[in-house]
Amino acid sequence: MLVCVSANHRSAGFTLLERFSSVSVTSLEELIRESAEVVGGVVLSTCNRFEVYLDIEGPQQLAAFIPALAGRLGMRETELREHVSLIDDPDVPHHLFSVSSGLESVALGEEEIAGQVNRALEQARDAQLTTRDLERLFQSASNASKGVKAHAQLSTQGRSLVSLALDLAGSQVLDWERANVVLIGTGAYAGASLKSLQDRGVGTVGVYSPSGRKHTLGERYAVREIEHGRLPEWLSSADLVITCTNTETYVLDFDQVRNARVAPGASENLLIVDMGMPRNVDPLVAKLDSVDLLDIETVRQHAPLEDLGSTELARCIVARAAVKFEQERREQESAKALAQYRSVVQERVAEQIEKTGAEDKVAESMRRLGNALLHPTTMRIKELTREGRTDEVIAALNLLYGDATVKVPAPAPVEASVADEMPVRRCPFAGLQAAAARGSKKLALDPCAQSCMTPSSCPVVH
Repeated sequence: MLVCVSANHRSAGFTLLERFSSVSVTSLEELIRESAEVVGGVVLSTCNRFEVYLDIEGPQQLAAFIPALAGRLGMRETELREHVSLIDDPDVPHHLFSVSSGLESVALGEEEIAGQVNRALEQARDAQLTTRDLERLFQSASNASKGVKAHAQLSTQGRSLVSLALDLAGSQVLDWERANVVLIGTGAYAGASLKSLQDRGVGTVGVYSPSGRKHTLGERYAVREIEHGRLPEWLSSADLVITCTNTETYVLDFDQVRNARVAPGASENLLIVDMGMPRNVDPLVAKLDSVDLLDIETVRQHAPLEDLGSTELARCIVARAAVKFEQERREQESAKALAQYRSVVQERVAEQIEKTGAEDKVAESMRRLGNALLHPTTMRIKELTREGRTDEVIAALNLLYGDATVKVPAPAPVEASVADEMPVRRCPFAGLQAAAARGSKKLALDPCAQSCMTPSSCPVVH
């Protein structure tokens, strides 16, 4: 069973997200490893999102894990439940696919999130915390984000978070080509920052690594290394400073910035863009004269509203990818029962060959006949599985062949009002109808307002 514990810029405030991010991913991975009720997990922690994807046995195991997670985050269980969303198994694929495609980001369509999702999987893999279902989920999310990028072209509409921040900075940085810029941080987000600066015509950027680690930013961008001990000198002449590290302490405190501002030859004004989570810059810095501090919370407040027309196709792609993932997972759920069914038939054919002493040609014909009889049943089982009737398939095979090793999960109760709506379920994102109707082999499209999404020309369907 896949579940997601999620807090993001819509459901939690900046202060709470900062509090979550102060707990290291390694610490959370240790919690997952130590929790007997959890089979595997992946932690996705970014400046606007804190999510833990879990592979567990059932709801009881999740109920046991939540208090432990609250304790690791340093809060009460009631407080944690108040500020996070618990996304159940059927909705997890659609949620992650939307996240990975940039549809849930502050900057709609941002490309950085896809890389962050991939790196979260890699880190969990290195920690040996992934499972088959988690691997499939995250790899499918990567494919979904690539489909959105290829067909919907959201990147032309959306921008990265740092790009939004630089748009806001444009009112103070009047000449980007002549601006003195300092970048503190050398991770993945530093590369995105340099790309945004380059697009605006910024020349050489001074790059400072608080940890002193080596990087390859100089291979792609015009940068100058800032040696340890020379950061104050660079700060005094800077017009713009961008911080983007994941350190748990301030990389710029009040005294550092104040001393830089009173140094001889200091720039007239200084804008600091703090993209760190937790904060990289002491908030008191904003009280200094001629210093403006722009943090993630401020950037969020100025993010452009979503253009529903430009995102409709992207959400359609995500919806279809989620349905496909669920269909394939259902097929895998019935794979064991199907394999046992095929084994029973093949064993009975073998018994008959042995009893009759059939010659090679006759024996081969009997095997082909057995396979021919298996094929239509196999295909029908796969169809029923894709329609969500896995439990019925397993129960029927158990009834026919008496295999008690294949357990049939108890069906979830369905309210009458919900059951009445099941024959056709409308996708809330586009003119798409999900094929909940039994016997339907694929999704059908209603006539859509967008000409690119009519059944005859939809680039996703065809």
